[in-house]
Parts: sequence; C-alpha cells; structure tokens
Amino acid sequence: MTNFKHTFEQYNWNEIQSKIYATTAKQVEQALAKSKRNLDDFLAMISPAAQPYLEQMAQISHELTKKRFGKTIQMYAPLYLSNECQNICTYCGFSLDNKIKRKTLTDSEIKLEVEALKKTGFDHVLLVTGEANYTVNINYFLNAIDQIKKDFSIISVEVQPLSQEEYERLHEAGVYSVLVYQETYHQEVYKQYHTKGKKSNFDFRLDTPDRIGKAGIHKIGLGVLLGLEDWRTDSFFNALHLDYLQKTYWQTKYSVSFPRLRPAEGIIEPNFIMDDKDLTQLICAYRLWNEDLEISISTRENEKFRNNIIPIGTTSMSAGSKTNPGGYVVDPQSLEQFEISDERSSFEMASIIKQRGYEAVWKDWDRTFDFKF
Repeated sequence: MTNFKHTFEQYNWNEIQSKIYATTAKQVEQALAKSKRNLDDFLAMISPAAQPYLEQMAQISHELTKKRFGKTIQMYAPLYLSNECQNICTYCGFSLDNKIKRKTLTDSEIKLEVEALKKTGFDHVLLVTGEANYTVNINYFLNAIDQIKKDFSIISVEVQPLSQEEYERLHEAGVYSVLVYQETYHQEVYKQYHTKGKKSNFDFRLDTPDRIGKAGIHKIGLGVLLGLEDWRTDSFFNALHLDYLQKTYWQTKYSVSFPRLRPAEGIIEPNFIMDDKDLTQLICAYRLWNEDLEISISTRENEKFRNNIIPIGTTSMSAGSKTNPGGYVVDPQSLEQFEISDERSSFEMASIIKQRGYEAVWKDWDRTFDFKF
C-alpha cells in the first residue's frame, strides 16, 4: 500500500516556494471566484498576492464555516501528563538537553488534575506528553485513559509517534483523535531542529498519519510549527498531506492547528515571523479550500486575536490551559512546554464566545451513539 511519502517526493520545496511567491493577483481572483477549490487555489490564497483580498476571504470563510458547523465553538483543554523527553529539539522546553526537573504524573496526580479540569466545565481533554518511550509509552497511555474515560466524552492524544498496532489499541481504549505535527516539511533542514532522538527520523514521523488512518482513529489533527521555516511553503505541504489523507482514509475527520513558536526554556528565536494578519490569511485559506476541515485555535494566541477570529473560521478552542505536567493543581511550578498567551479561564472564554453570537460546546459526542456493527 502506498503512503504519503510517495506523494511528498513528487514535490520540491524550492519549486513550491517560488511558485507561491510568483502568484499573481489574477490567479488569486480566479481562486476566489470558484465554488470548489483545489490545492493550486490554496497555494494562491496563501501567497503574498492574496493579502489585499483578506477582507473578501474572511467574509467567505465566515459564511462557509457557519454553513458547515453552525455558530458553535467546541471547547477542549490540554492535560499534560509528562515533560520527560528523549529528543533534542531546538524549539521545545521539554528538550532532553534542558537541565530541568522532569515530572510524570502518577495515578493519584492524574485524578487530581482531572477533578480540577472537570470543575472548569471541560468534557473534551487532550492528553499531551513529551516523547519518552521508556516511561510514557503505550502502557502508560492506556492506564491513563482507563482512569479518565469515565470523566470525559472525548479523549484526544498528542504524544510520540506510535506503531499502527499501538494506535489500534488506543482506538479500542476510546481515543477519539490523535494529533501529530511534522513541525516542518522542509526535509533538508529538518535535522537541524531535531538533532537527537527518534523525532530526528523525518520519514518515520511523516508516515505517522498513515499509521493512524490505518488504525481507524476517528479524527487526525495535523499542523506545522509556524516560525521554523517559511510558513507559506510549510502550510502548502501540510495541506498536501491533508489532501492525501482525506482521499485515502475518507471515513476519518481532519483538523488543523496553528502553533506559532512561543517563548520556552532554552529555545531558539523564530526564523520566520508570522504576524496576526498572516495567520488570519492562512486560516481563511484553509477554510476556503476545505469546508469540512476543523480549525483549532489554542491559547498560544493572544486575547485580541482569539476574540476576533471566532467568526472567521474557527471550530474549536482551548482555554485556561496549562502546558506543564500537574499545572492545574498538582505542581503549578513545573516546567512549561511553552508560555501561553491567553490566560483567561474557560468560563471567561465561553462568555466571550457568547458575546460574539456563538455557542460554546462542551460535549460534542457521547459514546452511547458509538455503535459498532
């Protein structure tokens, strides 16, 4: 069976980058005039030539999102279980070469964190760990899921890439979605950012969404770390990946996230600056290209941006997030993976969403309806 690697190898980073920056206003107008858009249209809409059309793109994005998802925003919260990691990555606070206190939550500590989260209204939790295969591995994940599945309708995970068989076990345990980020699709420089550990294997990480799709996971989330390389070129390859996955694993749902490089312990400065206007353009381009794609905005972004992006294409948001293991009650001072920007509570964020004329959705699915034939 083929995988995304075969598709990926048909494209060249420099050629795609040149094509993006050579896009004309006429090509943008042609893309915006269509009712059904392809990857070439997406490329045009993320180009510098599309910047003068941002207001038009935002209006179309608003209408398409409202038609497909209604005026709702799904609420979720990350639950960091561990900051142990065997990788050295130049942009991450959990990197192995950072001499910081490592912590992995015990069963009793997970229970305390869950109790704290439930008090803030959440019913969708995203379990996050560093990549430490010897300590936070499939057995640790299954144990954690078994503990918390009675407390949350939806459990998502963002952990190290696993085997297909391990993803199948997560699926059987009740995991709804898996998020995995390539960080950058620029293969020539990938090793510069990932100098040690399993994550330095570009191809293994690139094949991960294929393994998730074959395992039958309900939803797959992709994204790139915005700030490592040219965001336009990286985003084209991310869309290319999504396009392949949707055609190959067509029964699966898909989401995209937009992690911009944030301050953290011992990390590099962004190589490429992406301002709020750029990110708005990218969000609109994704929506105009793919009406079914779920779009998630995390607390990495500032309050003003998050308030204004609600009606433009967003479908899910986190709030009151802690990016350190035990950050809610157990060990608030443990090392964060990165600094959040929007520190408002879940209920404050829900109030803002309501003021914008939207509804904050805390429970999007119930396992009672998860029939198996």
